[in-house]
Amino acid sequence: MKVGLYYSLAAIAEIAGCFTFWMWLRQDRSVWWIVPGILCLVAFAFFLTRVEVDAAGRTYAIYGGVYIAASLLWLWLVERQPPDRWDLLGAVVCLIGSGIILLSHRPT
Repeated sequence: MKVGLYYSLAAIAEIAGCFTFWMWLRQDRSVWWIVPGILCLVAFAFFLTRVEVDAAGRTYAIYGGVYIAASLLWLWLVERQPPDRWDLLGAVVCLIGSGIILLSHRPT
């Protein structure tokens, strides 16, 4: 269960951090928006390194599916744009792929 928590926290932190840059550069907000963004991106890196997976690349591959699903949740809750059926289908496919990578038995 810790794995899911760390991936979820990493996704929230990364999306929030990147969103601050989006607001600054695309929505003409103050440059000060990037200060909390940088802190969020540091938190993202910290949470992602807490996941107990045997290789960094595999950790990032698993995280990709979580990130996609979390991004659509952000789209819906923060940006007030509900995901459509294709968004949801894509997220499900990605999460299945992440699950396969995470739960596959590998010889040690």
